[in-house]
Amino acid sequence: MTILIVQGPHAGQRSLGEDWVSALAQRARAAGRTLAIHRCSQLREFVGSIRSARAVDTEFMLIDPGELAEAAREHPEEGLVDALAQLDSPYIDVHDDCATAFEPVDPQHGAPIATIVSNGDLATGYRIALGIALRSLAA
Repeated sequence: MTILIVQGPHAGQRSLGEDWVSALAQRARAAGRTLAIHRCSQLREFVGSIRSARAVDTEFMLIDPGELAEAAREHPEEGLVDALAQLDSPYIDVHDDCATAFEPVDPQHGAPIATIVSNGDLATGYRIALGIALRSLAA
């Protein structure tokens, strides 16, 4: 089963490097899970990746909008809120800046099980989120 990371673009040094992705994948494998990552440059692609989670047998998602958070707020017609509400799997919001965090979502309509904001330290945010996901799946 798969843990899917859906990640928007990040400016400069804030993006998650390949060494960290590799370390996260190794941690997931050690727990008997596969880690997949979809890097998205546009809001439509980001929403599409969330909607396609069923097709890739996703059992948990880590969602990181990065610089797309503002576009998601400005363009609700792109359907991010609807895509999250229709998810079959639980998810965690991961943010490297409190300015990118989403507004609170109605718990009955697709709220995350956690929101991780690690100002300026995206790798730590992912490490925490993956730990929560793995513990949740093991329970």
